[in-house]
Amino acid sequence: MENILEIRDLNLYFDNNQALYNVNLSLPYGIMSALVGESGCGKTMTAMSIMRLVPKSAIIKSGEILFKGQNLLEYKEAQMRDIRGNKIALIPQDPMTSLNPLYTVGNQLVESIRAHSKVSERQALRKAREVLDLVSIPDINNKLNFYPHEFSGGMKQRIIIAMALACNAELIIADEPTTALDVTIQKQIMDLLDEIKREFKTTILLISHDLALVSNYADYVSVMYSGHIVEKAPADVFFKKPIHPYSIALLNSLPSRTPALKLKTIEGAPPTIQEKIPGCKFYPRCEFFKPGVCDAKVPTLVEKSIYHFSACFIK
Repeated sequence: MENILEIRDLNLYFDNNQALYNVNLSLPYGIMSALVGESGCGKTMTAMSIMRLVPKSAIIKSGEILFKGQNLLEYKEAQMRDIRGNKIALIPQDPMTSLNPLYTVGNQLVESIRAHSKVSERQALRKAREVLDLVSIPDINNKLNFYPHEFSGGMKQRIIIAMALACNAELIIADEPTTALDVTIQKQIMDLLDEIKREFKTTILLISHDLALVSNYADYVSVMYSGHIVEKAPADVFFKKPIHPYSIALLNSLPSRTPALKLKTIEGAPPTIQEKIPGCKFYPRCEFFKPGVCDAKVPTLVEKSIYHFSACFIK
């Protein structure tokens, strides 16, 4: 499969503490890839690295982020401004961080469209109406004059998605896009993203800790633990036969439809960024831990079967 984006051996640090370790991630054209893992494992920092929006205290020391063959890490800030929102759009966890409370939604949409394309205000307004219709915002002419606080959380997410569509983004990064939304609205937002993927052939990177949600929508899954990618596989293969002990433990911790089966928990807690653990970072919590092996060397991703990679010495 041809990839629209490839992350190669990305290493990111906060001061002297490493947060991302040789991250390798490929996003094929026109599919939804999910990046999953517990909170704090590095998922959002990976997304921010793609957008070149990491905090000032963070430093990308090595690696490449190739978008359509061009290394974004070599781009100047002016070049990145042309990429952000135009070619690569971000749907954040909290849509209020992307919507200015002082301006109407109509003003913000028109401004965003005109910033990325040479059109008149009238043409931009027409485009704004079109994309709001695509994301099923009712009573568009009236809603264009609404301020962000006048919309529900689900409607605000739809507006952020509309902005991505208005600028014809080829890659949408959805960072926990259903956080704080009820189950019904979650499904509506995910159905909308799935429809966009199918209709416009848009590539989507879904960042989530919700494996049940991922199982319903993702085409490909990458699992992250403490800054490492530990498993990658097509979604149907991953959910039927995970390989890495962390992936197995995650799936075993999901609620079962069989009431008699008890939930299994993963003992311990993920390491902090300051903790220096030799070897595999999951070994202190792993039921397959082998002394002298797992704590001696960091495992690398190995292709165990076609398109199915895992970083484990034992499994």
